[in-house]
Amino acid sequence: MPWAVALPDLKKDPAPIFPILENLKNDESDFVRKSVANNLNDISKDHPDVVLDMASQWKGTSKNTDWIVKHACRTLLKQAHPKAMSLFGFNHSDDIKVNDFKINTPKVVFGNHLDFSFSIKNNGSEATTIRLEYYIYFIKANGSLAKKIFKISEKNYSASSNNIVQRKHAIKPITTRKYYPGLHQIALVVNGKELHKHDFELLME
Repeated sequence: MPWAVALPDLKKDPAPIFPILENLKNDESDFVRKSVANNLNDISKDHPDVVLDMASQWKGTSKNTDWIVKHACRTLLKQAHPKAMSLFGFNHSDDIKVNDFKINTPKVVFGNHLDFSFSIKNNGSEATTIRLEYYIYFIKANGSLAKKIFKISEKNYSASSNNIVQRKHAIKPITTRKYYPGLHQIALVVNGKELHKHDFELLME
């Protein structure tokens, strides 16, 4: 649990936990299976290869374990860890092209939305799975930029297809972030690769 006391010995060597997780991976309770996934996600922050080895063994054995594996690897996917991306078929391809990336609201008043759009084309002869995300580079108190990743979708794109994507991102008060006015940036991320960065200005009123 996020409020629990850390266990440094298990953080250093999580091996004693694995037999328990093995026994619980097909538990009938959604809550228990989610706890297994969350535990593995925590372990992945210090031992990514260990979790990815287990994920590779579990993947495809049942619907329950497939869900656990995906949820357990969410941090690694956000980090575009090569093994995690490959495990789920999110491989970079030169056949995938992003075009017409536009910031429709280059000036965003705090409390409103950042509105952007782009097209994504699969020039290949086969369907491919694409994980779409975007970074927003937020201004910090010292004027530097810090990026945060946001997911758009994961889906198959058929061969020779062209798709228009439109997205709105709310710039509104939240407890985990303090906003500062000025020039921010947004970048598209396709299968873990950052592309096409643009500026937008945040105005505080």
